[in-house]
Amino acid sequence: MKDRAALGIIEDAEAKGLLRPGDTVVEGTAGNTGIGLTVIGHAKGYRCVIVIPETQSQEKIHLLRALGAEVLPVPEKPYSNPGNYNHVARRMAEEKGWFWANQFDNTANRRAHYRTTGPEIWEQTAGKVSAFVSAVGTGGTLGGTTLYLKERNPKIFVGCADPYGAAMWSWFTNGNTETNDGDSFAEGIGQGRVTKNLEGIAVDGAWRIPDQDALTILYQLLREEGLFLGLSSGINVAGAVRMALERGPGQTIVTILCDSGAKYQSRIFNPEWLAANGLRTDLSVDTLLGKF
Repeated sequence: MKDRAALGIIEDAEAKGLLRPGDTVVEGTAGNTGIGLTVIGHAKGYRCVIVIPETQSQEKIHLLRALGAEVLPVPEKPYSNPGNYNHVARRMAEEKGWFWANQFDNTANRRAHYRTTGPEIWEQTAGKVSAFVSAVGTGGTLGGTTLYLKERNPKIFVGCADPYGAAMWSWFTNGNTETNDGDSFAEGIGQGRVTKNLEGIAVDGAWRIPDQDALTILYQLLREEGLFLGLSSGINVAGAVRMALERGPGQTIVTILCDSGAKYQSRIFNPEWLAANGLRTDLSVDTLLGKF
């Protein structure tokens, strides 16, 4: 999914004359948008500098470097702190004359999903999609897809699946950005502010998803469907399950499986790491459903 945003941002910058061959693209990212920017950027003749929180998986950092990005890991800081990875990337762009992709507030991000993800869902369900649910990182996927689908059918129900420690559940439920209790190991999702990609988006419901619920679904998808996915995908599917339980039968609910598990083998697919963080892989989805 992040490759779509990366391509949309680069092509938008080219159309506006902000990028020319030989220029440098810099971005603050949890990793996946950086991977897309690096692959697409190099194919188009751009140098790529990626600023990433040092808490992100080593697999992503190694992959970025293998793809040719210049990677600058920085201490994890909240958005309100000048040391936040996004602010570091912005300052580098300002000081060096580079192009800052600004994926969180560059609405070329959500326009990419308006042009691609939304139409694909509509066409592949023959217009029978009842509901769409997604977690929020930049807000590009949820924002652009929602704009398209609700233009086609305003009755489509849109939901947000939010990890603990993020603020989108509170925003869509109560209209404030108070961070909900707890924390999450999910990477690339879990937003604490309303980005420009989310502005004006009509979301009809939201659910807070514990990591254990997402992990239970993740391992069942691996064992029974052969799908090797990251935790954000587990949170999305858990959100779809919660939505289905509330809305009842007869619905066509769509979500996004947005990331491979290969980037997280040292964490959520590492028994020692899971045990150290109190997470289990022996629970069934039936156990999960019994909670609701």
